[in-house]
Amino acid sequence: MQKINRNRTTRSFYRNIMQIQLNRLQVSRKKILRLLIFSVFLLGSATAFGADDASTPIHIEADRMISQEQDNSVVFLGNVDARQGGITIRADEMTVYYTRGDKKKGKSGADQVSKLVCKKNVEITQDDWLGTGNRMDYLAGERKVILSGDAKAWQGQNMVSGKTIIYYLDDKRSIVEQDKGKSGRVKAVIHPESNKKN
Repeated sequence: MQKINRNRTTRSFYRNIMQIQLNRLQVSRKKILRLLIFSVFLLGSATAFGADDASTPIHIEADRMISQEQDNSVVFLGNVDARQGGITIRADEMTVYYTRGDKKKGKSGADQVSKLVCKKNVEITQDDWLGTGNRMDYLAGERKVILSGDAKAWQGQNMVSGKTIIYYLDDKRSIVEQDKGKSGRVKAVIHPESNKKN
């Protein structure tokens, strides 16, 4: 019950912040319409996170949102929580980059997410896989996540760490790389008992 009330409070807070920002900036109706269209695009984009979840909408919540049309990007700031199907991303900041579609082509010419960049306190989960780092780059075309800056990943109780962790969403496989400039090495902690069933 507390979670439902917290979600309602968060949504209400988010709506109030957006209204204050819109009033303060005295944004024209045209810009508001573009912002709303892009927000709907974010919720309905089929190419962002998981292949199995491609038909489900992406839900993004944050304390603040800034649309940067000249850069084809939208920045979400503060307590960012993005979800699509079984994938969840949390961070302090998320920038969504998109490519403009050819509007003459109709639906197939819709804007498409090309990249996500998350910074500070980044967490991404898919099923029982959890990855963390100071930065995450998601490349939509390659369907991969690159975690960097104290990058760590867990699957069950097992943990790996390195300079960067590359995670392929469709294959559910990881590549962990060391910092070649330092004497640091890739590290893993494997619990043999974690694979046994009760």
